[in-house]
Amino acid sequence: MSDAPNQQARPAISRTARRVGATLLAIPLAAAGVLGAAAVPSQAAAPGQTGKADHAGRAGASLTCRGEGVDPAAKIRYRTSTVIHAPLRTIWNLQADVENWPSWQPPVTSMKRLDPGPLRKGSRFRWTTPAPATDTTPATTLTITSTVRQLKHGKCIRWTGPAIGDGLRIDRGVHVWNFTKVPGGVLVQTEETWAGDQVEADVPTSVKYLGGGLEEWLKELKATAEARS
Repeated sequence: MSDAPNQQARPAISRTARRVGATLLAIPLAAAGVLGAAAVPSQAAAPGQTGKADHAGRAGASLTCRGEGVDPAAKIRYRTSTVIHAPLRTIWNLQADVENWPSWQPPVTSMKRLDPGPLRKGSRFRWTTPAPATDTTPATTLTITSTVRQLKHGKCIRWTGPAIGDGLRIDRGVHVWNFTKVPGGVLVQTEETWAGDQVEADVPTSVKYLGGGLEEWLKELKATAEARS
């Protein structure tokens, strides 16, 4: 998402619905990072685990990239992680090659880089993802315009941006990714926040979709990277 969207355990939530977070993102998604009271306090997932909502407002609890993190005031946030058994280079290339996201992330229905060259600080990209109907918002397709704010090659990425669809808007999504080598693979951690009057009208629903989107994103990144190793 710009500065501005998996788990089968989530009952009766379709694959599309789970991904609507990311994201960016995040919604993204990210993209998505992207939908929606009470904020859930922050708890990072342990290595190899997923599905931990980040509720903390503690200083230093959030992921960062070059000293910048997610929106500390956001009511909607989610953080999770997993260990991917693949080379860091493989994982990084999949994540940083945003133009090819649709080839391994089915919920990303279109993607366009808005500038040439490798992904770097200031890079912008526009992508779309479906968003299912909720009790407060209609089914729509979100258009997410993401701007990379910080990037350290092989270490971290932070992007921000709005997500806009017919009847649905996420004013500002902030998405951070960290990549750390560990024995046998790479610990991939991600955290995203959303802000905006519409998504904040139903915080629990927004957190549910954001979390599902990030879990699915990690699941697909893990499966693709390990298959190519």
